[in-house]
Amino acid sequence: MISKNTQNELKIDLKNGKKLFFASDFHLGAPQGKISELRERKIISWLDSIKSEAQAVFFVGDIFDFWFEYSYTIPKGFSRFMGKLAEISDAGIEIYIFPGNHDLWMFGYFQSEFKAKVFRKPIKLNCQGKSFFITHGDGLGPGDYSYKLLQIAFESRFFQYIFTLFPTNFCYWIAENWSQKSRISNLKFEERFLGEKEWLWQFSKEIESKNHHDFYIFGHRHLVLDLPVNQTSRYINLGEWYSGEGNFGVFDGNVFNLEKFNSPV
Repeated sequence: MISKNTQNELKIDLKNGKKLFFASDFHLGAPQGKISELRERKIISWLDSIKSEAQAVFFVGDIFDFWFEYSYTIPKGFSRFMGKLAEISDAGIEIYIFPGNHDLWMFGYFQSEFKAKVFRKPIKLNCQGKSFFITHGDGLGPGDYSYKLLQIAFESRFFQYIFTLFPTNFCYWIAENWSQKSRISNLKFEERFLGEKEWLWQFSKEIESKNHHDFYIFGHRHLVLDLPVNQTSRYINLGEWYSGEGNFGVFDGNVFNLEKFNSPV
């Protein structure tokens, strides 16, 4: 059960035989058409496969390649995934979402429809005596100052309001083109291990020097990484599903493992 839930801290006591599951960077909707649909079906198969064991599922950013909620409109598509969210929520599985840089414009739909808890800032999770630092990872660590400035604009209520004044189809056209260019850029330049220059690894070390966490869980980098922060702490990046990988993390109350889902889809 959940015994504490504030903006920055969460405590989960696992029931007997239950586990926590973590995944990120599905980028549903990219590219449009059959490829995204096949990925969506694979994600649904994965959720079906963990349903009996899952107490909670953490979606650590960029579920969608683009997302924007108007008061009465959401992006079309993703009906299979949405239906599965409703199913697992109705089954009592907790859903936690961390908006990423591609789907940060979530304004209440997932909370109202699926009883999801949406965290825009990093949280500290305590579970079975282990502590987790969890967030998507965009805008953190050293460098990338141009994006950090852009992120401030994207998160401003004024910018969001201005965006809604334009015709809906025009806004989605702009956003989808921007999103695809950003994704392509990431594929070219970000999916390489940077060694000691891995900024989220360095960020984890900085946080660890002030406050201990057993696990630092991120998405965003599109790389599966499991690196020591120190002798008692690990930096973990969950990888991605866009290129056909089915990477996810699982915590059984004692051990955190990175695994890969293989399905016939």
